[in-house]
Amino acid sequence: MNFESAKSQLTKVLVTEEQIKTRVAELAAEIDAKYQGKEVVLVGVLKGAIMFMADLSRALSIPTSMDWMALSSYGSGTVSSGVIRIRKDLDAEIHGKHVIIVEDIIDSGLTLSWLQTTLNSRGAASVEVVAFLRKPAAAKVEVPVWLVGYDIPNEFVVGYGLDYNEQYRTLNCVAVLDPKVYS
Repeated sequence: MNFESAKSQLTKVLVTEEQIKTRVAELAAEIDAKYQGKEVVLVGVLKGAIMFMADLSRALSIPTSMDWMALSSYGSGTVSSGVIRIRKDLDAEIHGKHVIIVEDIIDSGLTLSWLQTTLNSRGAASVEVVAFLRKPAAAKVEVPVWLVGYDIPNEFVVGYGLDYNEQYRTLNCVAVLDPKVYS
């Protein structure tokens, strides 16, 4: 789905394509500076983080490996249920490695808090979080996050990997989905 075909279903654009490109480059520079000479594994959370993970990994100059987890706390709704299910676990061993969780969006923080605890328990040298979006008003638990692309209002957003019922992921921006679409 492109922006023109989705435009009538969106109420406003929060982050433009140009802002995405600029911020991803800035985040990559910070990661490069901190992790020079270290063994780093980027752990993306499927499916939402796929666009951010791809762009971020290409912008990095340090060598990294990538792995993916699929976690579910939404189902087909628009609000996190708080019940986390592993749908796909890591393929690689992370013991002794520096792990950077690459997240699309932090809402309640419940899924991310669970994931940080889980990866730390597997013996990672360190576990940091880089999130493209965060909704501070939606937080239910305090979660340590190293880098955030943008703090956004507590509205349901789509685009740049974020979806509603598997639609809108390929939008080249982040936009608020009109509530009439999902109500």
